[in-house]
Amino acid sequence: MQELFPTSSRGPAVRVLMDGMDDMVFDYAVPPDIGELVQRGCRVEVPLRHRTATGTVITLISPEDTDQSRNLKSVLRVVGNEPVISAQLMELAEWAARYYAVPMEQMVRCIVPESVRSEKHEEKTRKIVVLQNWPDDAEMNKINSRAPRQAAILRYLHSDDSKRAPLNDLGGNAALAPSRALAKKGLVRIEDEQIHRDPAGSETFTLSQPLELNGEQAQALATIQTTFDAGDSKPMLLQGVTGSGKTEVYLQAAAHALSKGKGVLILVPEISLTPQTMARFKSRFADMPGSVAILHSAMSDGERFDEWHAIHRGQARIAIGPRSAVFAPVRNLGLIIVDEEHDSSYKQESAPRYHGRDLAVLRAKLEGATILLGSATPSLESLHNVEQGKYTMLRMDRRADGQRLPLTRVLDMRSEPKDKRYLGIISEKLRLAIEERMHKGEQVILLLNRRGFARSLQCPDCGYVVHCEHCALPLTYHLPENRLVCHICGYRAVVPKRCPECHSDKILLEGYGTQKVEAVLRRCFPKTRIQRVDADVTTRKHALRDILDDFRARRIDILLGTQMISKGLDFPGVTLVGVLNADLGLCIPDPRAAERTFQLLTQVAGRAGRGEIDGEVIIQTYTPQAAAIQFARRHDTDGFAEKELALRRQFGFPPYSHMAVLTVRSPKEELADFSIQTLCKKLRRALPDNIEISDPMPAPIAKSHGQFRFMSTLRGPSARPIADVCARELSYFKTAEDIICTLDIDAYSFM
Repeated sequence: MQELFPTSSRGPAVRVLMDGMDDMVFDYAVPPDIGELVQRGCRVEVPLRHRTATGTVITLISPEDTDQSRNLKSVLRVVGNEPVISAQLMELAEWAARYYAVPMEQMVRCIVPESVRSEKHEEKTRKIVVLQNWPDDAEMNKINSRAPRQAAILRYLHSDDSKRAPLNDLGGNAALAPSRALAKKGLVRIEDEQIHRDPAGSETFTLSQPLELNGEQAQALATIQTTFDAGDSKPMLLQGVTGSGKTEVYLQAAAHALSKGKGVLILVPEISLTPQTMARFKSRFADMPGSVAILHSAMSDGERFDEWHAIHRGQARIAIGPRSAVFAPVRNLGLIIVDEEHDSSYKQESAPRYHGRDLAVLRAKLEGATILLGSATPSLESLHNVEQGKYTMLRMDRRADGQRLPLTRVLDMRSEPKDKRYLGIISEKLRLAIEERMHKGEQVILLLNRRGFARSLQCPDCGYVVHCEHCALPLTYHLPENRLVCHICGYRAVVPKRCPECHSDKILLEGYGTQKVEAVLRRCFPKTRIQRVDADVTTRKHALRDILDDFRARRIDILLGTQMISKGLDFPGVTLVGVLNADLGLCIPDPRAAERTFQLLTQVAGRAGRGEIDGEVIIQTYTPQAAAIQFARRHDTDGFAEKELALRRQFGFPPYSHMAVLTVRSPKEELADFSIQTLCKKLRRALPDNIEISDPMPAPIAKSHGQFRFMSTLRGPSARPIADVCARELSYFKTAEDIICTLDIDAYSFM
């Protein structure tokens, strides 16, 4: 009986990582007829049980290392003409898989998007009709009398300067038969043209010219170019105050890299910053059509397929995107720029929990590329690396336009009179400042890092708070839908008219979010054009881009939003920034709480005064004495870093240690508790003495998505021993089916 799939026991073999199976690898023989095509990182189709499957070649096995006693099934075919994963990206994936203690297959999924792996989104084409020969008068008269549709097609093509037109412009399917008839006569040619699904749509970009640099910018650029020309991969940290012109330095550094035949990778912390960065780079390199590509999760599968292949083919030499773009297959990569390198958005909170900035640094080393980390408020990890001599520091302490940094005032809300009209949300000083700016025709940005209308629904009689059925958090009231919403799992509930506990009808809304602030603003300033920006408003594709375009065009007066409007945006018309509650991020159990608050306040303050008029910032707070707020008031990054690093050193927190979070969750509380207690006992015996592990306890968010959560933190001088020991013990640790254990190396979330 003939076998369904051929087998072989001789010749070279490969180890294939299968799609969709965590770290499941199998060895396959390589048939001689495709031996030259099979390379590390290429995609192959292989037999798997009684079906075919696809996977990625991760190891080449020479004939000497092949077990000749085994009959290996053979690779069926190679998918594509060349490897989809370069040797450097494969090495990056292997390092990340071990460092973050995740299966290799998860890293491969990051490198090769689903739309590329599945082969479901092939290149989109359209038919083009091209005029080849214009008939003489006699033949044209004959065509005109016998086939008027053919004559109309000829006249249309002849009138067009390019002598070509899409079939749809000629009448669609109705024009196909007459076009084919003309092709038989040798008058036209029908060809297929690839349609590039561009995430920028039909937007056009006008070529922009390089700006004249000031002394600090010129010095920074010269250092970057010298480092680039020397092929030095030592990271550079560009610390430039808000408005110092870091983006222009990025643009001119990228132009230098392109002039040397190198590719460029630009990382931004959030999708919200991608459209603005894309517009600036597409405008600067408008004379090189198709040279800039975008990669992010909000794109359609077809757009991502086309952009990824444009990068992979080398057609697009500049790739821009958030953290996942660190894996973009840029050809001949020479320069990596990580903008707002301090931002916590670079840390992925779901598996695989990698840090985009850190992987960018490693990729630069593997590729022999130059890397530049930029920020007005660098992370303490990066500043510590400068102190250790691992990074080179570049500074720009003046704004590019010569304007002063905005004057910042801190308002103690404890002493502010409680005006019922403004519900304690907007102080009288801030209201008057907004009124003054509106009278002058200027623009205002207001920041509140909490969406929704009210934080919770509470009964004043018995104290009952309406909680999510699946999470240990109060439900947030959303006004437009008139629903209570959980910001963790998305659960929605009807607003009760009476207290479910004591049946009192006095149930009240407590706290406030962006929706409530918007309502108060519209009552205070009825003739003002106000726009709210948060996750509830920006669900539609391009919604955020359209809002920011309207704000830039002065069609919006007040922009109210969450942290997505706090960084990287440049609006010359903004002269006032108001922070409505600076305390939101301070009172959480997180070693980085003060650092994040300082960075957020400094970044949003930097949106003011970027034009010809000096800016002003008003920060409302109930803890004005907090160091993060006081240093942000003075725009003193160096002072804050010195004080905070001293505290971190004293308590052994990062960057003086590496911290990991072990979380166990289950629908059964007792089972989750028992499992983490057992696991921690095993880890204490296995971990080196210099690694501390805390006693297990309920997580700050004790229940989420219907599962009870327990956690333990691990801390040590190096992350690798933590990852290696935990990965080994977790692989041995047998749990019930409804127990999930996760490990977050270099954790940024402790909730």
